[in-house]
Amino acid sequence: MITVNPDGKIMVRRCLVTLRPFRLFVLGIGLFSLCFLMTSLGGQLSARRPGDSPFTIRTEVMGGPESRGILRKMSDLLELMAKRMDTLARLENSSELHRAAGNGHFAVDRSPAGAGLMERIQAIAQNVSDIAVKVDQILRHSLLLHSKVSEGRRDQCEAPSDPKFPDCSGKVEWMRARWTSDPCYAFFGVDGTECSFLIYLSEVEWFCPPLPWRNQTATQRAPKPLPKVQAVFRSNLSHLLELMGSGKESLIFMKKRTKRLTAQWALAAQRLAQKLGGVQRDQKQILVHIGFLTEESGDVFSPRVLKGGPLGEMVQWADILAALYVLGHGLRITVSLKELQSNLGVPPGRGSCPLTVPLPFDLVYTDYHGLQQMKQHMGLSFKKYRCRIRVIDTFGTEPAYNHEEYATLHGYRTNWGYWNLNPKQFMTMFPHTPDNSFMGFVSEELNETEKQLIKGGKASNMAVVYGKEASIWKGKEKFLSILNKYMEIHGTVYYESQRPPEVPAFVKNHGLLPQPEFQQLLRKAKLFIGFGFPYEGPAPLEAIANGCVFLQSRFSPPHSSLNHEFFRGKPTSREVFSQHPYAENFIGKPHVWTVDYNNSEEFEAAIKAIMRTQVDPYLPYEYTCEGMLERIHAYIQHQDFCAAPGPAPPGARAPQSPFILAPNATHLEWARNASLAAGAWPPAHSLRAWLAAAGRACTDACLDHGLICEPSFFPFLNSQDAFRKLQVPCDSTESGMNHLYPAFGQPGQECFLQKEPLLFSCAGSSTKYRRLCPCRDFRKGQVALCRACL
Repeated sequence: MITVNPDGKIMVRRCLVTLRPFRLFVLGIGLFSLCFLMTSLGGQLSARRPGDSPFTIRTEVMGGPESRGILRKMSDLLELMAKRMDTLARLENSSELHRAAGNGHFAVDRSPAGAGLMERIQAIAQNVSDIAVKVDQILRHSLLLHSKVSEGRRDQCEAPSDPKFPDCSGKVEWMRARWTSDPCYAFFGVDGTECSFLIYLSEVEWFCPPLPWRNQTATQRAPKPLPKVQAVFRSNLSHLLELMGSGKESLIFMKKRTKRLTAQWALAAQRLAQKLGGVQRDQKQILVHIGFLTEESGDVFSPRVLKGGPLGEMVQWADILAALYVLGHGLRITVSLKELQSNLGVPPGRGSCPLTVPLPFDLVYTDYHGLQQMKQHMGLSFKKYRCRIRVIDTFGTEPAYNHEEYATLHGYRTNWGYWNLNPKQFMTMFPHTPDNSFMGFVSEELNETEKQLIKGGKASNMAVVYGKEASIWKGKEKFLSILNKYMEIHGTVYYESQRPPEVPAFVKNHGLLPQPEFQQLLRKAKLFIGFGFPYEGPAPLEAIANGCVFLQSRFSPPHSSLNHEFFRGKPTSREVFSQHPYAENFIGKPHVWTVDYNNSEEFEAAIKAIMRTQVDPYLPYEYTCEGMLERIHAYIQHQDFCAAPGPAPPGARAPQSPFILAPNATHLEWARNASLAAGAWPPAHSLRAWLAAAGRACTDACLDHGLICEPSFFPFLNSQDAFRKLQVPCDSTESGMNHLYPAFGQPGQECFLQKEPLLFSCAGSSTKYRRLCPCRDFRKGQVALCRACL
């Protein structure tokens, strides 16, 4: 108790000037007491193992009234601490108010600190109070369960020998030894008794049969499915902007982009609605967890948004959110681990147990960081629900890297990959990997009036360099000197105080520009030139859409994980022959020029030719808002990796072959009189099957014929009948796990069928094999969809 008398006021006032260390001392005493009490609680309830935190509460042995008494003491102590700190804070504030007359801002500066400290103490008290309530509930449940066992049910709690549940006894043994390894088991009522093990393993997990004396109606009653609601296109995105949240530069960037494109999304929705007519679309409940923006993953992107860092991932995520929302689906967006756990229904603990409720989302869009976080915290539920996950994966994941066992045995294991998902669940930024689904992004689309204004306002000798970071310019003086002879060079390199030394003096550097100003710069420029990095970003498409010619370097040898640090560790063996392969292969001249920068004459000749070339603004349909809406709509309507039937075993023969040899005897086609495969998407009648040349991947073999490789058609070809119809002489046929199968082996005249469906792969080649390749047609400007896919 502090007594304040007239003589003591001066002393108290002086002491309060230095009260902050005293408050910290009191807080330290309080936390030490909390630590001591929780350690005592741990001792009452169980013996702590070495390495356990003093704050780890265990319920290995049932506690009684004395345990609840300790919880009450802990709560009372924190309450007393809070009251005392409140008294001290009021006393300090009162003293500072008297001083405020002499120094008007002093009290204002200091009061929030005292208030903040009080809020932290109260928050700690509230959290511990919540923990106390939860532990008390667990203790009460344990006592109730223990009383049931003591009433004669112990003999009914032996691990059953049921051939339908072969893992039951082994799991019970595991629980006996390890049930204290994660507090989540206690949360579900496990208390160390045989009955609690069996109840958990039969009702929470699914390794043991239900106990006959348990109330089966409660455990077996599945939640009623919500009535289906039809999705309706949206044109107002204001609610989406609220859902996206704030507080991070990355989110601010994404919201600005979405707001700027609102009118284009609305127009695209109107066009797609007319195209689809009266197609019924069920509204899906979708969770979007952007893992790379969570603090737990490091979030290296947000701090660099305003410093020239990469924006491609944020561009794509902003467009994914907009597309899902415009299509009329229910969205939940998370950018923190705590939000993810709350939305999934993760029980308290270390992630060993399943979710507390059935997953309330039809689909989950995330990235590799989010995928790892979900696996760590969903327990067995991850395996149950992983078919609903869609992974946004910029560079793609090939099947050889995705299959955990195969990747480990054959040297394809990396820091990413090996998730055993359907490869189509990985969604890429560009359509470079047909084994995956092409998600994409959008570029701003110009109307005809804007296109004509741009053509009239172009400067014939103006170039903009692709590269916001100074490191990209390093060592490029030779190219820039040649370019400077013909064009005025502009840059958008980030800098804080002084001009980056890597940027030559003859370059007009604008610094980092906001997106609208960067677009205006592109609308004036003739040339947008890349220096080899970054790979496959959105900027070249934006430049081409604004009437620029894109000049890029050809890589010889091609860059890959074998020879280039950037690709090392990525789950793909893809060879990149230029900075932007999509621009080279799907757009090409006159909009895209790819030359050997090591050849100065070729480089200079290309610049001269580009100055003479007139181009119109061009944007591929698949990168418009309508194209992206169309593509995602098709995926949501038709891609179902949970209910898809398993393929027939290798070599299985259908009653009647659906294939016929084409009239020119070069490939197989789906017979017109053959019944279509039920549930197949893309529709099976778009299948064309070719035998590739030795050393040729199916991706390239299909492109050679103006088609796209379609991995979902592999099961139809995985039979001896397909080889026979192609008149391939198979002396013998074997089944095995190899991402190049089905294939014809040379020499040896041996045919190989695929044993593992997850290894069906368009990617991959070997001079030992001629691969049997499934191809399909595609819609003009939309390679992800076949002509009949809508």
